[in-house]
Amino acid sequence: MENRTENWLLTQVGVVVKDVEKVVERLGELGIGPFEKRPLPPEREEYFREKRMYAEFDIRMTRMGNVQLELIQPLEGDSPHKEFLEMKGEGIQHVMYQVDNLEETVKELTGKGVEVLLRAKFPRGGGVAYVDLGVSNIVIELSQKR
Repeated sequence: MENRTENWLLTQVGVVVKDVEKVVERLGELGIGPFEKRPLPPEREEYFREKRMYAEFDIRMTRMGNVQLELIQPLEGDSPHKEFLEMKGEGIQHVMYQVDNLEETVKELTGKGVEVLLRAKFPRGGGVAYVDLGVSNIVIELSQKR
């Protein structure tokens, strides 16, 4: 079997939380941080299960070695993050990989029955796709390598 993922680059671990301030404080006590607040561009275009998504989040990020730690507190609207929090509670919701060709990768995976949970396009170009691999609750966020 051919390894189609050997060139994927792990860049982020996304954790959904109920109270981002509380988590940032605790992680700071453990020497993890500092965290930067990351607002999403208001003019972004997002689709959750193929329906236009209007959601707001409190997002904080820091680096842990070569990987970004993203803390996501859903605030308003339906999203995969809110769904995860309601169904599973707090925890790791996704890992992000940069891929050589986002569109080709998504097309290949959906051709094998993988569900696209979220698609996002950003005003300055680029975008991401959250895909549910359909096994063991594994969700991967894919982004285009720059």
